[in-house]
Amino acid sequence: MLKTKNWILQGSYFETCNCETACPCVWLQPPTEGDCKLLVAWHIEQGHLDNQSLDDLNVAMACYSPGHMKDGNWQAALYVDERADDGQFDAITQIFSGQQGGHPAVLMSFVGEVLGVKKVKIDYQEQGDSRRVIIPDIAQADIESIQGIAGGQATISNPPLCVAPSHPSIVAKSKHYQYQDYDKNWQFSERNGYFSAFAYQP
Repeated sequence: MLKTKNWILQGSYFETCNCETACPCVWLQPPTEGDCKLLVAWHIEQGHLDNQSLDDLNVAMACYSPGHMKDGNWQAALYVDERADDGQFDAITQIFSGQQGGHPAVLMSFVGEVLGVKKVKIDYQEQGDSRRVIIPDIAQADIESIQGIAGGQATISNPPLCVAPSHPSIVAKSKHYQYQDYDKNWQFSERNGYFSAFAYQP
């Protein structure tokens, strides 16, 4: 573990997986298909690690949980925006690998194997109730929020397990989700999605 430095990240994120909507894993229940094939994307609006600015960079992670997510043994692959310079790449890798503490360290405590870290083009898009990420030749995901019974977006607040505990998760459904890298080849539609703002710090 590196010495924890002064850092903060703020922005927006979304995720999608192979579970039916809404994913039961956030309630520490078994995945609907027995395993979880998860893709998460973050857009950092403002952020830094010490004096290293991380503003306007994108990050993505693919995770595979072979069973109940709370049992760990996840595999994870990290993707860092190709626009990041060497210092930014190192800072993002430190934070998202959990070396700098905070909620990323909580998530990475479930990971048993890191498949790799790559610098790639990450196209992160937000439009109204929709979110999209494209990583050429690796991943594409499109999700759209589900309307609540009283109108507006349906949300989940403060579940036992989530990617962004700082904000309520907006419940969504995927229009398309595919990922192919390492030994994985996933393709789904009409499955779970969540999105929200996020804030991470030590």
